[in-house]
Amino acid sequence: MIPQLYGYLKIVVIFFLFDLLIYGRLRKLALWRSQPLFASIIWWFLSMGSYACIFFSLFFEWNSYETAFLIFFPISLLLGKSILFFFIGVDLLSAFFKNIGKQRASNNIMPDADKKTIGRSDFIIKSGLLLSSIPLAALTRGFVSNLYDYQIKHVELILPNLPKSFEGKTIAQISDIHAGSLYNLNAVKRGIDLLLSHIPDMIFFTGDLVNDFADEMDNYISIFDKLNAPLGIFSILGNHDYGEYRFNRFHFNGKRRLTKQQNLIAIKDIHRKLGWQLLLNESKEIVLNNEKITLVGVENWGVNNPHNYGDLDLAMSKVDPVSPITFLLSHDPSHWRAEVLPKYPRIDVTFSGHTHGGQFGFSNPDYQWSPIQYTYREWAGLYQEKHQSLYVNVGFGYLDYPSRLGILPEITLFRLKSKV
Repeated sequence: MIPQLYGYLKIVVIFFLFDLLIYGRLRKLALWRSQPLFASIIWWFLSMGSYACIFFSLFFEWNSYETAFLIFFPISLLLGKSILFFFIGVDLLSAFFKNIGKQRASNNIMPDADKKTIGRSDFIIKSGLLLSSIPLAALTRGFVSNLYDYQIKHVELILPNLPKSFEGKTIAQISDIHAGSLYNLNAVKRGIDLLLSHIPDMIFFTGDLVNDFADEMDNYISIFDKLNAPLGIFSILGNHDYGEYRFNRFHFNGKRRLTKQQNLIAIKDIHRKLGWQLLLNESKEIVLNNEKITLVGVENWGVNNPHNYGDLDLAMSKVDPVSPITFLLSHDPSHWRAEVLPKYPRIDVTFSGHTHGGQFGFSNPDYQWSPIQYTYREWAGLYQEKHQSLYVNVGFGYLDYPSRLGILPEITLFRLKSKV
């Protein structure tokens, strides 16, 4: 507990120094000087409130509205202040070069030059205040309205070797539930009802059931066990399912701790309770009318992940070499370019998640952008290399920062076709 509080204290100290720098510049605004006490009270009320949020987030369950807000508020406020700080830097540079110019032409300074400088400075800082409010408003909408605004994405998979029995069959994919972040049971239920309303023939879940702990799913098992599909529900593990990140975080809820290995066993057991067929570096044949396709599932494997458990060679070792279609479930899309494309041309389609689409960006049928693309070459939607395809689902839930802007939670519905 003490080391964790020490870490939070360091964050607060950094935030406070940051606030002091900005506060010192804002006090020079004409608008601020007209109501200095009121403006100062508002500023420090918001700032101290953000520090309190950081501290009190320790005392709430991670999957609660309170914790979501306590995380959202200080990070959003910090983003707004960062934009404002940039404009303060521009103002200081402007003043610096103005002073150099004044020294060079000191004999030609007009009597109202200082007045003009102050006016320009006020304009720069006020522009910063205005622009910093825009992302704050957008991110607030992302927190209030977008976290559970599930979108159905319809995708046609054209597979020339598709057996006739699978023509027109549908697959629903969900990924990255992150139950430890979810707090709105009714909204999650609506998302599952939306998926089931499309009556998929198969369902794929591509990893990250939880943030860290198996007990995060306690309130959601009764919702996700409603999922059903005639040809089966198949699942894999994601990087967060192994408890590699915050497993030693202090529990304020008094629940019994499990070892990391016990926790992983409990997570695997949840898949079983839900009726999902968890694929752990193995393959499964799906047979319909004596025709078959092959489904392969690997444990987590990513180019930038120090904890890789996936073994594609093992998973492919028992795949029938004459299987007409092979699908792969692999949580991290970087696996596709690193191992699938160069080694296994037999894998027709890879289904992944992991990126969340960055939870922030822009997406339409013609163009998409997110900061996550500077980390992952394939980060959202359908990608193709010759006859092989990859689909990256941007996630059902969210992680850490509780907001989605432009990249909404996704349920993907694939229709299998042998020709266009």
